[in-house]
Amino acid sequence: MTLDPQDTVLRVSGLAELNAANAGSFRDQARAALRDHHTRIDFEFSQTRFLDSSGLGALIALHKTMSARGGHIRILNPPPQVQQILELTRMHRIFEISRE
Repeated sequence: MTLDPQDTVLRVSGLAELNAANAGSFRDQARAALRDHHTRIDFEFSQTRFLDSSGLGALIALHKTMSARGGHIRILNPPPQVQQILELTRMHRIFEISRE
């Protein structure tokens, strides 16, 4: 996983899977990389091939963190299988999903 702090955005990329095995450390590392000036987290998911309920839980926890700060989350370029999970769980209504 790569964390790239930009001006007002923390960009997270390089995740092959977001599941029970790595969801906790993913959440903790993303929170630790956040700075006061970050108003958005961008998750670049083009390489992410698998997302399970633990991964969704980590995304929701980070959504709550960002909402409390007045910020939000974007999910960029999810492959079809990840997009399907987001839609089946209705998470596409909570997260902004974008194709870059």
